[in-house]
Amino acid sequence: MRFKVPRELIPWNPTVNHEKCIGCKTCFEFCSHGVYSWDEEAGKPVVSNPTNCVVGCSGCRSQCPAEAISFPPLSVLRNYM
Repeated sequence: MRFKVPRELIPWNPTVNHEKCIGCKTCFEFCSHGVYSWDEEAGKPVVSNPTNCVVGCSGCRSQCPAEAISFPPLSVLRNYM
């Protein structure tokens, strides 16, 4: 996909619901783009590099056994194409 604006301006990245998160590290281990870091104290993932997320990718969401990861609707991307 080609976009009209810099990646930093596209609101596409995961959000982790820490109330649902079971701390399994699946998202952290699945993402090869370094979107997540791991908070050892909390035992939960942190979206520390949101602009590393590939626009349109939501693969980590389907990997999460607790369904704790969400993304904006794909329709938001139309505004940036």
